[in-house]
Amino acid sequence: MNGKSRLGEFLRTRRSQLSPDEAEVPTYGERRRVPGLRREELALLAGVSASYYARLEQGHSMNASPEVLDAIARALRLDESERLHLLDLARSAKPRGRGRRPAPERVTEATGQLLDALADVPAIVVGRRSDVLAWNRLGHALFAGHLDPGAPDLPDQRPNMARLVFLDAHTRELYAQWPSKARAVVGNLRMVAGQYPEDSALHALVGELSAKSEDFASLWADHRVKACTVADYEMRHPLVGALTVTQQTLNVGPGPTVVVATTRAGSPSRTTLALLAQATSEVSTEAGATAAPATAAAPAAPAVSSRPGTRVSGS
Repeated sequence: MNGKSRLGEFLRTRRSQLSPDEAEVPTYGERRRVPGLRREELALLAGVSASYYARLEQGHSMNASPEVLDAIARALRLDESERLHLLDLARSAKPRGRGRRPAPERVTEATGQLLDALADVPAIVVGRRSDVLAWNRLGHALFAGHLDPGAPDLPDQRPNMARLVFLDAHTRELYAQWPSKARAVVGNLRMVAGQYPEDSALHALVGELSAKSEDFASLWADHRVKACTVADYEMRHPLVGALTVTQQTLNVGPGPTVVVATTRAGSPSRTTLALLAQATSEVSTEAGATAAPATAAAPAAPAVSSRPGTRVSGS
């Protein structure tokens, strides 16, 4: 699907999701065959001509100004993330030269140091396509303890959080309110797809998930956009039981982001997370003691990966 099609589909879908009552458009008791606003009604709310708006939905007018797009966003009742997504789609719809392939993602030394410093907090480094580029011991234990802790080090075997949420039974059971987590994952991918329209690997991921998961396909067709910043999730961990965590995305500049999971001070969840930390520390200590005789002469590990369980990788 090209940029023109993505822009038109987004506008049509969101228009169909906005009822006349929500938009405060009088219908005078008229029965409608389709839900949502009509094109001319949306155009009137945005202050543009009906013919111009129709061309925009049909992909025949690619020079809408930011002011017009902002007016359409207000008429559609878009939030800030959705408004920025609309602007991204409009930019991707304009003719352009051959796009450059996005640079390979890697974990910088500074991000590795941050991950190492967060030893007592579950943390993972996630790329734009939701690939796990690195995690610390607690991050691995909380989010994907059933996977090989060294998986992020291998580009061809890196876990992908979107795949895990939709295609992995362990991860699906991990979230007590799985639909909420699923909507957040899809909403974030929608936003990223608008920012990186030339990312073929991202589009391949969307195609794979759409083919393998009816839930994903349905949510993707809904065109909801959501920036994954802060959200509370009740988790059912198979090792330590139920706990509620606040997942926060830390932006450390352009490139991958760090996702951390925290718990309320003095809460049962804080105690449960401490039990998980203790359990994983004991496992790590036992594994180190078993391997010690065979690795006594091994050289010291680099500083960014010296804490047990921390994985830092490049592309």
